[in-house]
Amino acid sequence: MTFVRLWILNFFWAIPLVILVLVIAARRKRRALDKLADPELLERLTGRSQRSRLLLKGILLSAAVGLMVLSIAGPRWGSRYQEVRQKGVDIMIAVDVSPSMTVADVAPDRLERARREIMDFLKVVRGDRVGLIAFSGAAFVQCPLTLDYGALQMFLRALEPGLVPVPGTDLGSAVETALSSFDYTSETDRVILLITDGEDNEAKGLDAARKAAEKDAKIFVFGIGDVSGGPIPEADGGGGFKKDEDGNLVLSKLDEASLQKIASLTGGTYVQSQAGDLDLDVLYFSGIKARTQAKTLKSGKIKVYEERFAVFLLAAFLLLVVEGLLRERKRL
Repeated sequence: MTFVRLWILNFFWAIPLVILVLVIAARRKRRALDKLADPELLERLTGRSQRSRLLLKGILLSAAVGLMVLSIAGPRWGSRYQEVRQKGVDIMIAVDVSPSMTVADVAPDRLERARREIMDFLKVVRGDRVGLIAFSGAAFVQCPLTLDYGALQMFLRALEPGLVPVPGTDLGSAVETALSSFDYTSETDRVILLITDGEDNEAKGLDAARKAAEKDAKIFVFGIGDVSGGPIPEADGGGGFKKDEDGNLVLSKLDEASLQKIASLTGGTYVQSQAGDLDLDVLYFSGIKARTQAKTLKSGKIKVYEERFAVFLLAAFLLLVVEGLLRERKRL
C-alpha cells in the first residue's frame, strides 16, 4: 500500500490527544452529575453507568479518527494500465530579434513585450507541440517542437537583440526555417506564429508564405509596434538613436500591409499588439484553434493506481454510527 500524501500520517499523533480529551470530558461529566444528585437517586433517574461501554465508545471514536487520517493520506493499492492520447497542433513561434525590436513604441520595448506575450501564450496552450525560432537577417531554431513548455520558457528568456549576428530582417528565412522544422510524416496541422514589426528587408516574406500555403501550413502574424514608428536605440546602450547619413533619426514603423498579406495567403490571421490586452491568447483561441484541427501527438499507456480512500472513509463512518448508538448508562 502506498500513500499520495504520506505526510498526513503525522496526524496519527492526534489520536492520543482525542483520548485525553475524552478522559477529561468523562471526568468533568461525572463530577457534574455527582453535584446534581445523590448517586443512588442518579442511578434511578439516568441508569447505571457502564465503564465498559464508555471504554468501547472511546476506542470506536479513536479508531474512526485514525481511519479518517488514513483516508485523507490517499491510500492506494492495486493498479491498471490506461491508454492516454494527447491531441494538439504543431506551432513554431518565430520571433524577430533584429535591432528594430528594441524600439520602445510599445512598453517596455517591442522584444520584451513579445517575450511577455509568449509567456502568457504558453499558459493557455494545452496539448500542442510548440517550438521557437529566432531570426533577423537569418533564422535558426532556438528550441525544436516540444510538449515541455518549461524548457521552452528557458530558451525564450535567452532571446535578445543581436542574438542572430546577421543584420536585417528576413521574414522569408524565418518562415522557411519553420517549415523545415515540422514533421511531415505526421498528419498534425502545422502553424507558424510570426512575431515581428514587419520590416522585411529581404522582401522574401510573400514568396515564403506561398511555399507555406503549398505545404498546408498556416501563418498567424502578431504585429508588434506602432504604425507611426519610433527611433531605434544604438546598440552600444549609450542612450542615443540611430541616424541616417543626413543626421536624421531612423524610424522603424510597423508594416501592417505586408504582414496581413502573409497571413491571408496561408489562411491565417493578423493581430496587432495592443497595450494591456492578452493578444496572443485571443489569437490562439479565435485564430489557431478555430482554423486548425487537433490531431493525436502522443499516445501510450500509463500505470494508474487504484484509489482506496473510500474504504477507510466508509469504515470510519460505520464506527461513528455504532459509537453514537451505544448508551453510556443502562436503565434499571
